[in-house]
Amino acid sequence: MERSEAAARVAEAVHDLASDVVSALKGGDHSSVRSGAAGPEGDGPWLAAVRMLGPDLLLPALVHGRPPHPQDVAACRRAADTFPPRADSSPVTVWSHWALTRMSDHPGARPAASGAPAEPPAGHGPDHDGGSDGTRDAWPAAVPWQQLTHQLALLAPLAVPGDTAAAAACGHAVLADSAVARTARQRPVDLARGFVRAVRRRDWLQAAAAGRWLAVVDDVPKTLGLDAGLDFVLLMGGSDPRVDLHVHAAQHFRAIRPTGAGREDDTGVRA
Repeated sequence: MERSEAAARVAEAVHDLASDVVSALKGGDHSSVRSGAAGPEGDGPWLAAVRMLGPDLLLPALVHGRPPHPQDVAACRRAADTFPPRADSSPVTVWSHWALTRMSDHPGARPAASGAPAEPPAGHGPDHDGGSDGTRDAWPAAVPWQQLTHQLALLAPLAVPGDTAAAAACGHAVLADSAVARTARQRPVDLARGFVRAVRRRDWLQAAAAGRWLAVVDDVPKTLGLDAGLDFVLLMGGSDPRVDLHVHAAQHFRAIRPTGAGREDDTGVRA
């Protein structure tokens, strides 16, 4: 009973914090996202919510082209320190923690003297194949498209454009250059198939997350109709602030990417 109650409190905190991020995305003010959070900084469910949203707590800074608010960066750091991955954590957990740690080290809001590596060490990132030679090419590169979409959807906070001045100024460019993002750029058709599958299954959160990845990669199939698809996902699933967050981010990224980026091809998509 206690575990279920704790899970419910965390779920409520995630909902409330995601709502605050969406409000900041749409409002454009310069206040801290956490000023409207459901609980104080030391509150366990609230910190868990920061850990689950990851670097998306800092997404309003990227969207509005300003450095992250120091209080939000500090909240990311505290959440990363409070909930580190275990030795047996999944690759998704390791990468999400890496992303949160890297963003909380942004020099514009915190001294850049922390210990976040450039990427998770060999054997701990999601692109590690578990072999004795330490090669880093199996996880996202070789998995079926359904699994690819599922895992990338869980890492949607890493789906940001790296080719804008705002991404460089806010520190988000490091996410766009991760191995996860590089793999997404290599498999746009598989991501498009996953987006269609998620819509057909009415999994609006996964659809929104996949659509966010599609907004920052090239060679998206024209037949997908991504813009209309994002509108539909928001209409059907927008009551979940996490869906609203991903769709709003995707639409913004589609609008701001430089001319020539985000090109589409004529590949048909079937799920």
